[in-house]
Amino acid sequence: MGKEMRMATLQTVPATPRSAPFTAALMSKVSKNYGAVRALKNFDLAVRAGRLTAVLGPNGAGKTTAIKLLLGLARPTSGRVSVFGGDPTVLATHLRVGAMLQVGRVPETLRVREHIDLFSSYYARPLPMAQTLAAAGIEDLRERKFGDLSGGQKQRVLFALAICGDPDLLFLDEPTVGLDVEARHLLWDEIRQLLGRGKTIVLTTHYLEEADALADRVVVINKGSIIAEGTPAAIKARTAGKKIRCSTRLTATVVKALPGVVDAQDDRGAMVIHTSRPESVLRELLGRDLEISGIEVTGAGLEEAFLALTQEKAN
Repeated sequence: MGKEMRMATLQTVPATPRSAPFTAALMSKVSKNYGAVRALKNFDLAVRAGRLTAVLGPNGAGKTTAIKLLLGLARPTSGRVSVFGGDPTVLATHLRVGAMLQVGRVPETLRVREHIDLFSSYYARPLPMAQTLAAAGIEDLRERKFGDLSGGQKQRVLFALAICGDPDLLFLDEPTVGLDVEARHLLWDEIRQLLGRGKTIVLTTHYLEEADALADRVVVINKGSIIAEGTPAAIKARTAGKKIRCSTRLTATVVKALPGVVDAQDDRGAMVIHTSRPESVLRELLGRDLEISGIEVTGAGLEEAFLALTQEKAN
């Protein structure tokens, strides 16, 4: 966003009610190539107005490319991308969109209030400064220079810059990285308030718990294609997987090699195993380690479903 945005006089369109059924952003039959590399293949995505759509996928799956196309930062090799029915690269669309991205730099010598003043000037009807500071929980950082802030404080300032223009569509890329548990849940509460006001949000995150807690709809991408989409409950229902937690002498490498094991990780002195065949895996564990203890078996969460889906695609 440059100088021309500060001179714009377009009126802000009222936020969409949460009950509205229409599509705020659309990608239809989109492919995007970077030389010989195809980042997206015949990709279809509909972002429903007034809802939070979580876009999940392993590194390199195509999430960042999809977001860049929706933000108008890149153009598709083929297919159609639209935001609020128009071209995502034009000024009128930019004035309805806010973004918190993990790329780019923010000048470190400016104070927090100066950053918010600058970003707010791009929009016709920005939020009051006090409301923006309160929403991001940074009232006490108002006079601090950005470069003097901790990683978590910077994240909260970037969130403030994304919402200060009161956008109708908000892109949040890993918004809670570097935040402690309390700050993360406070940000979740603010995201829920934005949804309650009719805002549309696209969230990318590696915290599967975050997507499970916030999303109306989850889209799982792998290798440039959507491999699953639906409500968090529907995605979790796609796998009959379980999570086994136990204390064992076996290494994670050995456990991962067992039939039916999706993943295995050491966690605070215990082993956490994701599996689609819990009974047979337990028999194998008991047969290989007679001193195994502390066995807990729980139902699959979004993390287990995600691992099962992406592994299935890889195979």
